[in-house]
Amino acid sequence: MTSETIWTDALHRTDPPAPSPSADPSPCATGHPVAGELAHLLFEGADRERTHGTWRTMISGRAFSYRPGLAPAERAALSYDRLRLLNDTLDDPERFAADPHRLAALHEWIGPVDGGLTTLASIHYNLFLGSLVDHDNEGRDLSAFTSMRRTGAFLCTELEHGNDVAAMETVAVYDRTSDGFHLHTPTPGAQKFMPNTSLTGGPKTAVVAARLVVDHEDHGVFLFLTPLSDHTGHLPGVTVRRLPERTGTPVDHSLTSFDHTWLPREALLEAEHGRLDRAGTLTSTLGNKRKRLLRSINRVTMGKLCMSAGTLGMARAALTIAVRYAHSRLIAGPRSGERIPVAAHRSHHSRLLDALATAYAMTFLHRTVVDRFAAHTDEDREEVERLAAIAKGWITWQARSITTECRERCGAQGLFPANGISELPANIEGGITAEGDNLVIWVKAASEMVFGHRSAASDTLPAGDLADLPFLRGLLAQVEAIWQARARTALREGPSGDPIGRWNVTSAAALEMVSAHAQLQAADALAAAAARAADPTAGLLLDSLCRLFLLRQIREHTGDLLAEGYLTPDQVRALPQTLDTVIAGLAPHMMTLVDAFDLPAEMLSAIPIASGGSIVRTMTERVPVSC
Repeated sequence: MTSETIWTDALHRTDPPAPSPSADPSPCATGHPVAGELAHLLFEGADRERTHGTWRTMISGRAFSYRPGLAPAERAALSYDRLRLLNDTLDDPERFAADPHRLAALHEWIGPVDGGLTTLASIHYNLFLGSLVDHDNEGRDLSAFTSMRRTGAFLCTELEHGNDVAAMETVAVYDRTSDGFHLHTPTPGAQKFMPNTSLTGGPKTAVVAARLVVDHEDHGVFLFLTPLSDHTGHLPGVTVRRLPERTGTPVDHSLTSFDHTWLPREALLEAEHGRLDRAGTLTSTLGNKRKRLLRSINRVTMGKLCMSAGTLGMARAALTIAVRYAHSRLIAGPRSGERIPVAAHRSHHSRLLDALATAYAMTFLHRTVVDRFAAHTDEDREEVERLAAIAKGWITWQARSITTECRERCGAQGLFPANGISELPANIEGGITAEGDNLVIWVKAASEMVFGHRSAASDTLPAGDLADLPFLRGLLAQVEAIWQARARTALREGPSGDPIGRWNVTSAAALEMVSAHAQLQAADALAAAAARAADPTAGLLLDSLCRLFLLRQIREHTGDLLAEGYLTPDQVRALPQTLDTVIAGLAPHMMTLVDAFDLPAEMLSAIPIASGGSIVRTMTERVPVSC
């Protein structure tokens, strides 16, 4: 089905019907057929059980329930214990590390449960084991890592080299005499920053990014398999200092350095981008150091998908909790003695519906990007990597906004960790920074797209009104085109001979272009899902969510759209009422929309405000009453 067909078909669907009495949205509405169809679409249809089922079942167990009263060190240790439980569910960890769909899905389900586990799983399975799987492995025994006798770490970022990792200083000097390497940290700024390399969690091995130096010649950055510790402590030549506690769920982040640590010849991870023969000669299919670096650390792109998946799961969990609480939390009604749910108020449910529309768009965008990543070739690698970076930035930023909104909508109850929301925004902060700081990777994408991207906007916008999805989609495409044109003009007219000055006057418009592009990709993914719906009501709900999502994005740009003649003054004036009408149509379906997120009943029943209670009521139930 083409994009044009998707948007045209949306014109022929009408608003969703109000729920019937038998489908009254209440905290017990799980199993509703519309929610089932939405879940089928959200969780990849026929592949749902294989891709998501294992992880959903896993987090239902008591081992993954909230543990109150743990000290930071105990929480960090618990995350490692859970990592081993996770590993026990895998038949083939190597094959799992090579499966983008299952790897990303894992992070969606563990994200809301344990932020520390999410970090550890991403490092062990993607960055560490995935890097080993992606390189030559003939004769290499990975059983210590697949059995979790040794936990994997990934050491790339240095204290003074983060997003400019190409300038890293750590070296691995080839020693012809021993046919091995001396791994060394030459300066304090070259210490590896924030890897989980302490003794917490047992013996560890890392893949370490370092410059391969042969006969004083720097051949660029490669990965080296490096044992760090055993049951007695850190190995000779390895120095680890624990970093102070950070925000979010605790992880044993550390500073790690090497003092001429000797590694055997087999420590070098080789592939077509670089192989070192016995004579010490490097052969490579890639002609420059930058390309070798990107190939060596190419698991960072999958890491972007893992980080965005984890925050996506957190956003959906926060919405499920907040919406359920909104329907069970009763307040004074307009009549004497009347009690109504806080969800009855537009000021409350409109914010949650905005977040729901965004969360659905985020989910379907993520599905689209993972599909493209799994099928990418050398020809479209750069485009797909850029799309993954844009999606990671947009999804993680939106997840932070959603979880913060949900926390606020739950009032004081939302401040208690036992209610499942309060720690999520801080955990999302890690996802915003990990695998490439959001702003930095967006700036890179923006620089490539100013002239290297063709906007989806057509020369003429077809006539329509604010209820027409194709018209709304066309408006958002025009927003992207407007900001791209401004960026191009700024770059052309910027100060000559001053590259930084030229980019400084361009970057604001270029970043707005990237933002509009991300929103447009998300809207397209949401509309495509609506077109696939087998249940008419599910399709109509998704259309309404798409309409709400597009109207919210367009509202921020009505000035530009009016100035360029794409909107009329009457349409701008009608926008608030149109938004209110869409929200009113969706409000009765809020519980159905979150039921489709399919969080396990066991998980929700353990969260007081998600199961019709509160922290205080839970405490009262546990206190014995004296007669």
